[in-house]
Amino acid sequence: MPPDTLTATDLKAEVGFASLRRFLPYLWPKGEPGLKARIVVSLLFVLASKLVQVYGAPFALQGAIDGMAHGVHDHSTRTLILALVIGYAAARFGGTLFDNLRNAVFERVGQDATRRLAATVFRHLHQLSLRFHLARRTGAVTKVIERGTKSIDTMLYFLLFNIAPTVLELALVVQIFGSRFGGWLVVGTLVMVVAYIAFTRIVTDWRNALRASMNDFDTRAVAHAVDSLLNFETVKYFNAEEREAQRYDRAITAYTSAAVKNETSLAWLNIGQALITNVMMAGGMGLVVWGWSQGRFTPGNVVLVSTLLSQLFRPLDLLGMVYRTIRQGLIDMAAMFELIDTPAEIVDILDAPPLVVARGHVRFEDVRFHYDADRAILKGIDLDVPAGSTLAIVGPSGAGKSTIARLLFRFYDLSGGRITIDGQDIARVQQATLRAAIGIVPQDTVLFNDTIGYNIAYGREGSDAEAVRAAARGAAIDGFIESLPKGYKSEVGERGLKLSGGEKQRVAIARTLLKDPPILILDEATSALDSRTEAEILDTLHAVTQRRTTITIAHRLSTVVDADQIVVLDEGRVAERGSHAELMALDGLYAEMWARQAAEREQGEALAAE
Repeated sequence: MPPDTLTATDLKAEVGFASLRRFLPYLWPKGEPGLKARIVVSLLFVLASKLVQVYGAPFALQGAIDGMAHGVHDHSTRTLILALVIGYAAARFGGTLFDNLRNAVFERVGQDATRRLAATVFRHLHQLSLRFHLARRTGAVTKVIERGTKSIDTMLYFLLFNIAPTVLELALVVQIFGSRFGGWLVVGTLVMVVAYIAFTRIVTDWRNALRASMNDFDTRAVAHAVDSLLNFETVKYFNAEEREAQRYDRAITAYTSAAVKNETSLAWLNIGQALITNVMMAGGMGLVVWGWSQGRFTPGNVVLVSTLLSQLFRPLDLLGMVYRTIRQGLIDMAAMFELIDTPAEIVDILDAPPLVVARGHVRFEDVRFHYDADRAILKGIDLDVPAGSTLAIVGPSGAGKSTIARLLFRFYDLSGGRITIDGQDIARVQQATLRAAIGIVPQDTVLFNDTIGYNIAYGREGSDAEAVRAAARGAAIDGFIESLPKGYKSEVGERGLKLSGGEKQRVAIARTLLKDPPILILDEATSALDSRTEAEILDTLHAVTQRRTTITIAHRLSTVVDADQIVVLDEGRVAERGSHAELMALDGLYAEMWARQAAEREQGEALAAE
């Protein structure tokens, strides 16, 4: 095999070690002396616990048994035996005490590591492109983050407080066995440990494949559930409750089958581990009994060996679970680190200057764009929006109207051409300052599941209550809010479902007013509203757009007749441009669309009158 070729096992090991290397900084956080001190103190408690458990309790119990075996019942012997029994109990309590003090001291380290990792992932997810989020299921992503962030606390705990203490205890037990009982017991103990670890690793690797499959089915089930619940209204519209239930049941059934296989494999693992440890227990105690029969060992020695092996078996019994947990933790962390490693598609150039908006003059110069290389969306668009003017973009569905708004926000980079604001190429300025200069009232307003006040205040960080109320007045929604029992503290529900379409639109307008951007985008802001609500919203929008550079993307032509310039897009190109009167005189695509919509309005009014 060529040296640069990796087997599947090698590849898994390489991925595991790579995740472990990236995990180590969280074990010893840079610039956090307080957390490092906690780790050191925790390790000292680990050492104290093992010394008490290995040298305290077993030897005290051995002394008590040997004292009782001598058959002497005088006062001093009884006192000594009683003291040894008390010492045995105190040593057992000391082990528990040190273990719990260790956990209490270390808890902040684990929680802080989890916090820092979760914050890193969350921040990176918001830096990723819109393309990434449109292609990934929200439920699946959140599940990956949940598993990955939880794994780091578990990894820290097991590496420090199970694997390392187990190795230390094994070394102490081997030293005691070698000095008191000879090499055979040492060899037997080491062979048992090696066999136990080898068996655990082989079976656990097999179980990991089952666990990975189970996690995959679990992720799919959660993703189905989240996707279905997010589209609750759509499910209701199409009477698809049973269809969604069956779809979810299929996903859960697949997960259940995988979970059964996983638990069955765990039973075989536990049986094999118990067989190895109990064979060793029988062999070790049998060896000491044989030595006792020859007068070389005492009855207390049997108890000593039994106690030491029992104490060693406890962490070894956990070692199987620890190994599985660490392997699974590495898998979960690798998936999470894969998210972290996903490169941001839209990044600032080196030393990008901030965008400086003096007037708000927007230009699209030969803009070309495609989502997929074989499907062009915009094919050389030229637009000029002078400062303070209003540009309306109309056209049939799929012409590329909403894409223009996304490109102005720089959610995607262009395939060709450039977009400028006051002569500054938006691809060469800081994204944060670009988006701070643009406000949008979208077609589908999605609100946070919080209060109305919070959703309006989201427009500008640090806004006070008076600024929020002023924005609500500007959007003509203050009266409605004040009529609610809880006013601005009223909850809007998931995605704002407790509000009507017009109310959500006004909240979006208020949020944008609070942001107070020099450039405004209205992306079919009234397309989902009835005629009366649309007229009210249009009056509000007309007031909002005063003295701002405004780009209106519209389907209903009646909403843009007052625009300074109207551009008609067709198949990714500018088909016509001009004012409403000029386009009607041209008698082209715009005039045809106007006539069709006028006929639809007349038909609708006639049906309503019947």
